[in-house]
Amino acid sequence: MTPVRLLHSPWVGPRTWAPVAERLHDAGRDVRVQDPREPCEVRRPLLVPHSGAGLWAPGLAARLDAVGTVFVDAALPAGTGSTPTVPSDLAQHLRGVADADGLLPPWTRWWPEEDVAALFPDDLTRAEVEAEVPRLPLSYAEGRVEAPAGWESRRCAYLAFGATYAEETARARELGWPVEVFDGGHLHQLVDPDRVTDAVLRLADQLA
Repeated sequence: MTPVRLLHSPWVGPRTWAPVAERLHDAGRDVRVQDPREPCEVRRPLLVPHSGAGLWAPGLAARLDAVGTVFVDAALPAGTGSTPTVPSDLAQHLRGVADADGLLPPWTRWWPEEDVAALFPDDLTRAEVEAEVPRLPLSYAEGRVEAPAGWESRRCAYLAFGATYAEETARARELGWPVEVFDGGHLHQLVDPDRVTDAVLRLADQLA
């Protein structure tokens, strides 16, 4: 059975994928959650990047000869060349909130409290996620990620939670990828992991 690698955004930690990983494990899958920047030795996995992990997934897919990639409410890199790790307007905002050591506040402190609270199913889940949130350097937000030429022609699908990544969703459709859209927040895999797990596997089947 194809191994599955759930890729969490560098801005958060593996807890964001934990409920889906548990369900895949219970279904008999070889599943791991990892930072997309970390080494991975498994060959021909299914990659499932969320959020900012999407920028790193094409390079990892090429190195591991992935059988497919299901992007989940994720950023997509440019078709050629490099892509900023965050949009220019967000990078400008983050320059104003970095501390004297050049470290950024945790991701959950970038947005209004009511918006952040709405992403989580309960306070305990939020606390567990926030316990893992790293303080990345401003240099990461000012960096760029290279994607291999031709990556868009590999087997890819897209699962969107609402309209946060509407442009990416539209682009996936234009590229002819399988696409599904749920009503939900950016961390919907924590809110309804059963539905998200089913959708990931359904989209993966369409890439086979």
